[in-house]
Amino acid sequence: MFESVGKYVVRHRKGVFIGYLISIVVAGVIGTGMFGALKTQGYDDLGSDSAAVDQLLKSDFDSRDASAILVIDTLASIDDPASVTAATELLAKVEAEPNVESVVSYWNSGQASLKSFDGNAGLALVYFDKNLDSEEAAATAKTIQETYDKESADSRAYVGGIEILYNSINSQIRDDLKLAESIAIPLNILMLMFVFGAAVAAGLPMVVALGSITGSFFVLYIITRFTDVSVFALNLITGLGLGLGIDYALLIVNRFREELDRTNDVSASVVKTVTTAGRTVFFSGLTVALVLSSMLLFPQYFLKSFAYAGVSVVLFAVLASMIALPAVLALLGHNVDKAKIRRGNLKPKESGAWSWLAAAVMKRPAIVIIGTVTLLLTLASPALNAKFSQVDDRVLPASNPAAIASAQIRDRFESQVPIEVLIPIAATTSQVNDYALELATDPHVTSAITGDSFIEGSVVSPIPAEQAVAASAAHHRITLYTDVESRNMDAKDLITRLRAMPAPVDGTLIGGQAAIFTDSQNGISDNLPFVLGWLALATLVILFLFTGSVVLPVKAVILNMLSLGATLGLLVWVFQDGNAMWVVGDFTVTGALDTSTLVLVAIVAFGLSMDYELFLLSRIKEEHDSGADTTTSVTVGLQKSGRIITAAAILIAIVFACFMTSGVTSIKMLGLGIAFAIMLDATIVRGLLVPALMRVAGNWNWWAPKTLRKLHQKFGISE
Repeated sequence: MFESVGKYVVRHRKGVFIGYLISIVVAGVIGTGMFGALKTQGYDDLGSDSAAVDQLLKSDFDSRDASAILVIDTLASIDDPASVTAATELLAKVEAEPNVESVVSYWNSGQASLKSFDGNAGLALVYFDKNLDSEEAAATAKTIQETYDKESADSRAYVGGIEILYNSINSQIRDDLKLAESIAIPLNILMLMFVFGAAVAAGLPMVVALGSITGSFFVLYIITRFTDVSVFALNLITGLGLGLGIDYALLIVNRFREELDRTNDVSASVVKTVTTAGRTVFFSGLTVALVLSSMLLFPQYFLKSFAYAGVSVVLFAVLASMIALPAVLALLGHNVDKAKIRRGNLKPKESGAWSWLAAAVMKRPAIVIIGTVTLLLTLASPALNAKFSQVDDRVLPASNPAAIASAQIRDRFESQVPIEVLIPIAATTSQVNDYALELATDPHVTSAITGDSFIEGSVVSPIPAEQAVAASAAHHRITLYTDVESRNMDAKDLITRLRAMPAPVDGTLIGGQAAIFTDSQNGISDNLPFVLGWLALATLVILFLFTGSVVLPVKAVILNMLSLGATLGLLVWVFQDGNAMWVVGDFTVTGALDTSTLVLVAIVAFGLSMDYELFLLSRIKEEHDSGADTTTSVTVGLQKSGRIITAAAILIAIVFACFMTSGVTSIKMLGLGIAFAIMLDATIVRGLLVPALMRVAGNWNWWAPKTLRKLHQKFGISE
């Protein structure tokens, strides 16, 4: 199979390369159309009870969140005549803005909840035209923020709210991505020159990266026509596209140099390279793609977006590495080493530091295993205290105007995100009031409002008609106010307790932001066993087909879990506990970690770890298949792949580490988590643990039951 691909590419090298260039241009031009369609949301489970409540509130009660929220600090009592005049004049201007439907404020409604605790500031809830599309809403939000978030002679206005927050995160990510790329690309160019040893060869990773990135843009453009895609997927496309371009180009070019030095025949060297290194790239890409596809099992489109992006990047990187890059090598021939940076022969050495390391490790494997496992478990220990949350305004830099406005709302006003309870209309008013009274017994529920009552503690009071929570044709409604934040584990515990209380009739639903967070967390935890099962199954099957061994795939999964544990421990220590800001930059410490980002880091890191596992095993297996014993196979295999793995890890770690320059905390987490996991895997795991464990296992490394050996002979993909 792979030999046939190599021969075809060599025979049609010019046509393949020209066709590839045309494809890049077409995919790039069309793919850029996706940028305006990407979204900053996607953390919620749209099939949950809370999502149903949200939809019913909009359709049956005409209730929706304010698009923008203004905090107007009048610098004195907001009831002073001068303060009233200043606020009403400002809000009249806001209401006159295009696409603004209405403004509800303390000054025109008298709602006590819209008055700050100190009495010097008031809230104004700004509602946009409900028919606006996402781009129009974002543009309106930007105009309002730029126009009104400022200080005047007699007041200071802060502009926040959902549309402002989404717009700010979007803008921050786009700006941060440009900064990260402006740092990563020059650094990688310098590193590539050194690693490849020649200027011409150093440019070859871009052959793969350009194809994978533009191809992924094209795929995401198509996907955005049918479903929502998160803007965060851009970071994975660029990071993984550059990273895999480097990984696969290193593997292909080094093998080509090796074969060219041995045969001095360009065409034969390209064919042999595709047959050997191309096979490794194929299995590696297939494994990484299957790992990343596991995110499709989660209900949140934030995580699904990374599956779309990741699988696309990997598949295009594999195609480019197996077809376009060999075509370029066939055209270049010996010129691949033109404009040398390093002296001497650039082909991989038969002996050196990596073979010495492998030999040293295999002399004392037990000591190495005990020491490295102890280190990994120590690094993982902070993960035992992990606390989980969801992205909110604090993901932005504290100096961001949207974050400042959100902090003002959170610190100076009553919670504006109540829990909403919808009860089918079949329930009587008495049943609704009794249920509300029962819900209000929870110590974290401060008050409840029904159609005719206000409940605080055990006290039930009549409520003015204008403040009552009206019923719809299909549902009664109870609004609960609490003293917990809506996006942390306290909120999850509260929702779980409330849902456990007997409802008056079947079909009762509990929603609101706290319930949305709860359902999002449950959507991850409930599906996590299936995801883990998929990861284990996909990895075991692909590695078995690649090696014919049952032992090696099991070992790989166990080592990856150890490595992931250490990575999660580091993220808890840094982002939950607030350490090492001098490394990652300043961020707001909330005492918890975003669950979706942790899942993303873990899955991407797992996939890339399998990438390096295959790089190493491919050379070890090649030596073993040639008749070498396990010790010799590991020594030679590590010598021939260790430099490639380490160089590739350093280069891809640079790409992701540059994400730590982002002002968005979740992007910092993504950058640090993947960079650390990659370096840990390429050094401690592949350089120490793998050789030590393979030495202990000996010939058992290659064991498989007779039935599976026959299966491998039938289905294992050979050269």
